[in-house]
Amino acid sequence: MSGGLLVAGTTSDAGKSVVTAGICRWLVRQGVKVAPFKAQNMSLNSFVTREGAEIGRAQAMQAQACRVEPTALMNPVLLKPGGEQSSQVVLMGKPVGELSARGYHGGRQQRLLGTVLECLETLRGTYDAVICEGAGSPAEINLRRTDIVNMGIARNAGLPVLVVGDIDRGGVFASFFGTVALLSPEDQALVAGFLVNKFRGDVSLLEPGLEMLHGLTGRRTYGVLPFRHGLGIDEEDGMGVPPLERSREWGRVSLRGTVRESDVSPPVGEDVLRVAVCAVPLMSNFTDVDALAAEPGVVVRFVDRPEELADADLVVVPGTRGTVRALEWLRERGLAEALRRRAAEGRPVLGVCGGFQILGEHIEDEVESRRGHVDGLGVLPVRVRFAREKTLTRPVGEALGERVEGYEIHHGVADVQGGEPFLDGCRVGQTWGTHWHGSLESDGFRRAFLREVAAAAGRRFVPAADTSFAALREEQLDRLGDLIEQHADTDALWRLIESGAPQGLPFIPPGAPA
Repeated sequence: MSGGLLVAGTTSDAGKSVVTAGICRWLVRQGVKVAPFKAQNMSLNSFVTREGAEIGRAQAMQAQACRVEPTALMNPVLLKPGGEQSSQVVLMGKPVGELSARGYHGGRQQRLLGTVLECLETLRGTYDAVICEGAGSPAEINLRRTDIVNMGIARNAGLPVLVVGDIDRGGVFASFFGTVALLSPEDQALVAGFLVNKFRGDVSLLEPGLEMLHGLTGRRTYGVLPFRHGLGIDEEDGMGVPPLERSREWGRVSLRGTVRESDVSPPVGEDVLRVAVCAVPLMSNFTDVDALAAEPGVVVRFVDRPEELADADLVVVPGTRGTVRALEWLRERGLAEALRRRAAEGRPVLGVCGGFQILGEHIEDEVESRRGHVDGLGVLPVRVRFAREKTLTRPVGEALGERVEGYEIHHGVADVQGGEPFLDGCRVGQTWGTHWHGSLESDGFRRAFLREVAAAAGRRFVPAADTSFAALREEQLDRLGDLIEQHADTDALWRLIESGAPQGLPFIPPGAPA
């Protein structure tokens, strides 16, 4: 077998990342050597590969679904928003500069097509199949000329296209039809069919509509995936600010990249442990708290008001692509003063990456915000200077008597001038700071840390002795594979991946505008 597939979507967040991961896990269970690929990703949730390259976390998770090590080939272009108008461009895992949206789509994007195609060709020469993920919608007619991630990559690489639609949003038939009808004849010839995502109810009631859709477009539906809670993976989140209305309930996990979105499991001890995460602007790698939420009896929510910290046993100040902007946001909302009070009272606070920098004494930033000297919250004896070169590493160390693994993605260089050592950062009382993302995924360290938090908070909380974060990840990926295997026409999918789009697919007018 040697083939490929592009998983496109009618909209952003239609389920492309999840479906791609599910197809990857289904294929690898059939003995197929498979790899994921996304030409261009816009995300503040990123990961560091073993060779020190930064890629989107969704592709790292899809690589795990394939049971292979992630590499920069799987996500050659990563855009990290720095605000409404500009993004840092990461090429082959390394930052190459900041560009406005107009500057990127005005020419730079098209010049990256050669690099993208070379990466895809390398993967296709190494693996039996490559499952590619698109971005947004392939029918974004204003961007088609410079597209390198949807039909642009499909046309150049001859990939069949499967369009995913989220029926839970409504209007899925119009979305499917309209997506095809706004593509050029050449693009339409590669759109093989559709996959319905997040269906609730009796599939027999949907089937007449699918038959009519087939009659209208000449394209079949390859499956109807039922709605399932907690099946998200570490997806991209373009602006890095999760919608707070989705996180008001205790028991919700991180909002897109989620291990579990179900109710919190009962605690092992007598008490639950409450974690409040400050929803700072341009939040990055908010998936760090997934490992906390994986623990029975730990409830996690995102907050933006100081009164919401009052009943929290632990407050997390997460990473951010805009450290100075996030610091100002904390001050404007009264959260900065609330964090200082917590630290003075010996109530647990954890700062990760940008959050660690915010907790320090001052920041010298001529790189990210270009604001020069800015006072931090002053609760940790740390001084931060932003360097132009980004730190991208996969450190291993020890803390609280346990082995810890993590990854670092930051421009800030911390000069730690006191406190107790804590990973690469420090600890003062019950305030902790580190640049390490992912440290809480180390099971022994997470349990030791939660025991310290529970003791400081006066909670009779006991971490479960057998919670394995890695096992939960694997279980989740297997559930995605099961979803494809049980609810998609896998024989038809196999033929599509192996042989390409069916010949003679009809053109649906009006097509792309001139």
